[in-house]
Amino acid sequence: MFYSTLLVASAGLLGVAQACSTVSGVAVTFYGYPDNDPPGPATAYNCGGRNFVAGGVGTYDNPLTFASDPGEYTPCEIVYSSYLKKYLRMEDWCAQCVEDWKSGIKHIDIWTGSSTVNGGQNQINCENALTPANGQQFLRAPPNNLPVDTTALYSNGQCRTGNVYNGNTASCSGGGDPGTCQTGCSWAGHCIGCPCTTWDDCSDNYICTNDKCANP
Repeated sequence: MFYSTLLVASAGLLGVAQACSTVSGVAVTFYGYPDNDPPGPATAYNCGGRNFVAGGVGTYDNPLTFASDPGEYTPCEIVYSSYLKKYLRMEDWCAQCVEDWKSGIKHIDIWTGSSTVNGGQNQINCENALTPANGQQFLRAPPNNLPVDTTALYSNGQCRTGNVYNGNTASCSGGGDPGTCQTGCSWAGHCIGCPCTTWDDCSDNYICTNDKCANP
């Protein structure tokens, strides 16, 4: 949520000496254009030349915006979400995260978009649907070669609840578990992470890569 226009050094200069570490039991919530404060894409920190605008797709080079307590994470710090298989960057703060951290509760609030479109109540409903009931794992100072799912969490009125990986874990050694067969696509058993053998063996627009259905 927008708080102040603080100019922060690029993420590449932060945490240079920090070793990769695992953080478990993190409460995960989601926010976007309609429930940002004020509504819109504004962020508190300018990271990677985004000029205080939330965004990203979840790759290491283009991480998705997240908000938290600036005492819990360093502004512009990159983390890896095992739940989403996305890299995230702290570009914002969230009031509930600050209150939770005071009570010892780890909390990350993740951006769902958009930088231009207010999804209204439908988007807020999607954010609630994406929110897991249990705590999730994150990696701090993660390696840059972990599995990535770049599917937008909310786009064109569609909520991508099939692109979350509840209970998934990742390792600081890199690579990681390719994931289990997911659900939520139009052809059950042929979603992301499901086994495949031919180019047309995957649902929707997924492709067969290394014997697993994946995003193109």
